[in-house]
Amino acid sequence: MALNIDVTTLIGFGGAFCTTIAFLPQVIKTWRTKSARDMSWAMLLIFTTGVAMWLIYGLLLTNWPLIAANVVTLALNGTILVLKFLYEFRGSDHRGRR
Repeated sequence: MALNIDVTTLIGFGGAFCTTIAFLPQVIKTWRTKSARDMSWAMLLIFTTGVAMWLIYGLLLTNWPLIAANVVTLALNGTILVLKFLYEFRGSDHRGRR
């Protein structure tokens, strides 16, 4: 069974991959340093809301590049939010602020 993917969909998946994978280094850094202090709560929450809206939009259109990218981006950004909460509010931020 051959996949019949047009150039537009291929470009969509390529862009989705690049913008989604861009969050992986931040997740790794946050995990390793045990600090998300430099990450803005406002930016994270606004971005998460936007990604959730893009995901809903992709689902409504049944647009697989949008769906795939935003599911993964939501998971990565959600991880950063959880780590930020744990490190800042539980007092384990290694940069000295409690």
